[in-house]
Amino acid sequence: MNFALTPEQTSICDAVARVCEPFDADYWLKKDREGGFPHDFHQALAQAGWLGIAMPEVYGGAGLGITEAALMMHTIAATGAGLSGASAVHMNIFGLHPVVVFGTEDQKKRWLPPLIAGQDKACFGVTEPNTGLNTLKLKTRAVCEGDHYVVHGQKVWISTAQVANKILLLARTKPVEECQGTEGLSLFYTDLDRSTVEVREIDKHGRKCVDSNQVFIDGLRIPVQDRIGEEDKGFNYILHGLNPERILIASEAVGLGRAALKRAAHYANEREVFDRPIGQNQGIQHPLAKSWMELEAAHLMVQKAAWLYDQGQPCAAEANSAKFLAAEACYHACENAVFTHGGMGYAKEYHVERYLRESWIPRLAPVSPQLILNFIAEKVLGLPKSY
Repeated sequence: MNFALTPEQTSICDAVARVCEPFDADYWLKKDREGGFPHDFHQALAQAGWLGIAMPEVYGGAGLGITEAALMMHTIAATGAGLSGASAVHMNIFGLHPVVVFGTEDQKKRWLPPLIAGQDKACFGVTEPNTGLNTLKLKTRAVCEGDHYVVHGQKVWISTAQVANKILLLARTKPVEECQGTEGLSLFYTDLDRSTVEVREIDKHGRKCVDSNQVFIDGLRIPVQDRIGEEDKGFNYILHGLNPERILIASEAVGLGRAALKRAAHYANEREVFDRPIGQNQGIQHPLAKSWMELEAAHLMVQKAAWLYDQGQPCAAEANSAKFLAAEACYHACENAVFTHGGMGYAKEYHVERYLRESWIPRLAPVSPQLILNFIAEKVLGLPKSY
């Protein structure tokens, strides 16, 4: 058992950190205030070749695993870019994995190189306003008419839809009352045609520069050749992206928590009250020390889940646990960072209040902590299904 990073993995972290250097805390503070997608940051990572880290080399990717991708996303968040920086490229890393696994050779050649090069930006269209996490009850309908599907429906909390030109879309191709098990949904990757798709941005708590949206689809025409795999089998395909997504957002959460902890420790060493640094007080030390331990433990679970995934072994329990533990550790680290700064923690210029707002994202998405607890109780402990 070896917990050390390989030389290649260390090099990846160092190289990604160098790309992030020009995008300092003031850059992300400005983005948080003004909004606007960080196109320059996205392009910097694309030009350095990092957007295809976990995609096959033959299509322009690096051909590495989710372990390396998780380290990359952790590094981005830990530089201080937080979830704003990580979310700008998050979809690139895991989103098109169903294409890699189930797409035809033509589809891979058409779709993967432009995404890896940063020419295309994709959004992930699954969640709907009236079904939430009950994915098998999705209502967005795709009806086959000759060589096209025609789609009508709604999606919600769709990140980057303001800037995306592509959408990975899960839609119903068979009425729910005719379906058994997981059938009835089909997966598409297609152009986001804004003449038939309306995108309305949601004004939200944090991460202003990476948009979240309601999407209204009214007559979107999707060529049959833009369907991934078989009709009605899309739910099974989308599952291949869920565990990597949980692992990646968990790694991002650890990175964000560590960025907050670093700022808190620095401030505690520098800030003097009653002629001594406040970091000399155990009331300041102990919460920060506890956060360090929580983040370390969460990071180990992230690494275990990523390793299992890359080895082709079952990892659902570990991926979900990593997401749960990392989200909680991140939130508490960010909260403790604000407490350490006292009143100044509430001021935007010290950055930790922004981190605290962003720390809610991995707690809420892409799956609720309550459903993770249900999953572990049922699938790991063998307890009765509770919902």
